[in-house]
Amino acid sequence: MTVTEAAPTPRGRGGQILLRRPEFPQETSASRTLFRSERAALQSPSGWVPLLLALLHELQAPASHWSPYFALWPDLGRLEHPMFWTQEERQRLLQGTGVPEAVEKDLANIRSEYHSVVLPFMEAHPDLFSPKVRSLELYHQLVALVMAYSFQEPLDEEDEEEPNSPVMVPAADILNHLANHNANLEYSADYLQMVATQSIPKGHEIFNTYGQMANWQLIHMYGFVEPYPNNTDDTADIQMVTLREAALQGAKNASERLLLYERWDFLCKLEMVGEEGAFVIGREEVLTEEELTTTLRVLCMPAEEFREYKNQEGWEESESKGSLCISNIPKLKASWRRLLRDSVLLTLQTYATDLKTEQDLLSNKELYARLSSREQQALQVRYGQKVILHQLLELTS
Repeated sequence: MTVTEAAPTPRGRGGQILLRRPEFPQETSASRTLFRSERAALQSPSGWVPLLLALLHELQAPASHWSPYFALWPDLGRLEHPMFWTQEERQRLLQGTGVPEAVEKDLANIRSEYHSVVLPFMEAHPDLFSPKVRSLELYHQLVALVMAYSFQEPLDEEDEEEPNSPVMVPAADILNHLANHNANLEYSADYLQMVATQSIPKGHEIFNTYGQMANWQLIHMYGFVEPYPNNTDDTADIQMVTLREAALQGAKNASERLLLYERWDFLCKLEMVGEEGAFVIGREEVLTEEELTTTLRVLCMPAEEFREYKNQEGWEESESKGSLCISNIPKLKASWRRLLRDSVLLTLQTYATDLKTEQDLLSNKELYARLSSREQQALQVRYGQKVILHQLLELTS
């Protein structure tokens, strides 16, 4: 969306676009009465089934009220999420980034949800769902569309309930994302507001924010990336088990390895680490500061100190939490820096190519232009992550 007149900027806030509720959740679909009465049958881990079924129903309805909205959608057969790439493409282009693993989980969950909840429901109500929408391929496409186009109202900070279900918001969902955005969406009981955060000149595009999204998250959920260095929210992950592996490399004997596993189990008990978790490193700060600080401390502390720490079930947060801005990493204890460096080196080994190869490709405009769109976007994901990891290498030397 572009601005046709200069957006007004009253003191304290920018121009506003009001989007009145209701949006397109299942409650606005013609099948809402059925969905409400069958709520128990539509339960699933994702919480997306009612919305997806409403979309499936409306897509095949000959006179759907939402047809003009559907006409604005991209071609469902040309979505560029990695879930539509071949497995070989994902592994070759995105190895090491975390995307292939995330996609495989998505695909497994989608198949399970479709066959256990969605398809049985559609078959039980053939008057609402024609055979042409009883398709796993179409369901995949709608999941990707909802992933990329829906909105999810945040919970209050003190609210510990399950996240709100996603909703489709016509008009708001045509705005593209930038880390350096000039508008954002605000929620109220009666309407949504797209609020300009700065003056937007006539003819300039309005950019929303989808949140602080790293490039691997953008390509996974939305099918695009921001070219380096534009995405100031980019991050690199160090898998928690990789740090454990790095620590085990330094163990001199079986006794030290057993003690290290004891320390790791204790960190799991404190909920600082997990088998599938990751330490998230941004360009300027460690986003999982407490987890990484505590893990480095526990794995590197002398044995007697660990015994005392374990007996006390960890110290108070005010004592255990340290600052881990990127600029402070050189000030860490030498043992901490060594362990962090070894973890970075192991992480870099998971990629198929090195940083210099990708620097050369990015700097050669002719070669870069020959790459397919998928190859270019995957390169941007890999390169942004490796720049952050190599920065850590320098800071831990």
